Amino acid sequence: MSDWDERYRRGEHAGVEPSRLLVRAVEMLARESVDEKLAARRALDLACGAGRHAIYLAAQGFNVTAVDASRVGVEMVERRARERGLRLDARVADLERGEFEFEPCVYDIVCDFYYLQRDLFHDVRASVRRGGLFVAAIHMVDAHPEVKPMNPEFLLEPGELRALFDDWEILHATVSQRRSLRKNSMCGLRLKSKALTCARSRFA
Repeated sequence: MSDWDERYRRGEHAGVEPSRLLVRAVEMLARESVDEKLAARRALDLACGAGRHAIYLAAQGFNVTAVDASRVGVEMVERRARERGLRLDARVADLERGEFEFEPCVYDIVCDFYYLQRDLFHDVRASVRRGGLFVAAIHMVDAHPEVKPMNPEFLLEPGELRALFDDWEILHATVSQRRSLRKNSMCGLRLKSKALTCARSRFA
């Protein structure tokens, strides 16, 4: 994980704003939980990186578990939480090596932003309680010539994410394509497509 450790040390991927999709999901749960405090609810942030989503969830009162293989990333999560007076459980665990054990039917939200490990989806599904949410944004295969090539093993095929949760209630499912403005250019550079999904478990 030294490559990611170095990226975090250089200040890469250090944004603090949470995904708007996650914000909307939390707002929906809050509206549905008039008689139940969000502090009684549990959230899991997979491959949490520097922790922008874990910090947001903790600030909203969730009991948060944040997992990443990068020790530097997890240390950043812990430092950010302390600076904000927040409590969360941040763990160094390599998901590919099976170092994190999923508990069944305990999480109200599981979020996965820009991390694809296909053999995790069975455990992810099983860990969400009935009525809980899976919220994700994951990069997709994109053959556009302006897009930087990536290993397709880490990219979703069109429709793949939605199909993995087709027996859940799909609350949101879109494909996003956007451009990043180049310096001295109005046209910008196209960024890789991503699938965004919010799905509610129907299973106990």
